[in-house]
Amino acid sequence: MHVPDGFIDAPVSVATGAVAAAAVAVSLRGARRELAGAAQGSGTGAERTAPLAGLVAAFIFAVQMLNFPVAAGTSGHLLGGALAAILVGPYTGVLCVSVVLLMQGVLFADGGLTALGVNITDMAIVTTVVAYALFRGLVKVLPRRRRSITVASFVAALVSVPAAAVAFTALYALGGTADVPIGKVFTAMVGVHVLIGIGEAAITALTVGAVIAVRPDLVYGARGLTAPLELRTSPLTAPAGEPAAVPAALADEPTAVPTAAAPRRSVRRVWLAGLAAAVVCAGGLSYYASASPDGLEKVAHDQGIDAKAKDHATKDSPLADYSVKDITDPRLAGGLAGIIGVGATLAAGTGVFLVLRRRRSAGPGEAAAPAAERPTPEQV
Repeated sequence: MHVPDGFIDAPVSVATGAVAAAAVAVSLRGARRELAGAAQGSGTGAERTAPLAGLVAAFIFAVQMLNFPVAAGTSGHLLGGALAAILVGPYTGVLCVSVVLLMQGVLFADGGLTALGVNITDMAIVTTVVAYALFRGLVKVLPRRRRSITVASFVAALVSVPAAAVAFTALYALGGTADVPIGKVFTAMVGVHVLIGIGEAAITALTVGAVIAVRPDLVYGARGLTAPLELRTSPLTAPAGEPAAVPAALADEPTAVPTAAAPRRSVRRVWLAGLAAAVVCAGGLSYYASASPDGLEKVAHDQGIDAKAKDHATKDSPLADYSVKDITDPRLAGGLAGIIGVGATLAAGTGVFLVLRRRRSAGPGEAAAPAAERPTPEQV
């Protein structure tokens, strides 16, 4: 659903650019809290949560290269807003998808540069907000089980895609450059993107379910799903060799159960597995992706939305159209471009989130963690 240059006029493009900038600014503040909360809540160190968020951005980039057929002559691909929001939080999710869209627009000529605000608003903000709001609502009413997280992920992702199609239709109604009946645009966009949403839902549910199966503590949307380690102690401590004297008033009271801090666990294996999956998707499986136009491209061609489309400003870049220039073997050219994209997105995303974490740690008025709370060499 990458909107190219020329679909939306300048005033609406500027307005959505302002909306996108404001949303990114708010998300930068919210992501600091989410990354700090992940470090405190799961035992994952502050220095490790940022690479995990960067990995989510890289994984979304890689899976977006896997277009899947949804109808005759039409394909779809992951948008990623629901997946990012559930794995790392809604604010961090907006930033993850925004980083992906920026890399795609600048390096791969995918999505117009003047339409970057439109794409961030539609693919990063709308999908994340809609998906996470629905996800949280479902989690509250479903049984507190791991399967409920997967089911809620499926439904949230499914709805987020046609929601983005509705948002695009609204933007086109405000600033479309071609004279096309909005009713036809709405029907065509929502119809095909409901089908694409099924693929989005399957990918999201499978990915979230896989992570929950091995490390539920790393899934933002699954916080509180697993019970923390409990250490049962007596309310009174007696001298060695003597039985504890319990007052009659406390004889029928339940034993106090203080909660111990969750042990720190390495995320290296999860990070390496996620990176390997991203490299395989972008560097290998992408060669077998559907070559049919995606939902927006198909609708734009059929309805005449692309009448005033403009060439991308970086159409002659070395990586345009996800293929390394001057390499004649299409499999090698596409695979290498995908791997470069994964690396660039991983570096950009991780860099952004590392800066956020450091600013959070060194923020004004915030004291350093007490020595007792700092990780020991054995924990690292």
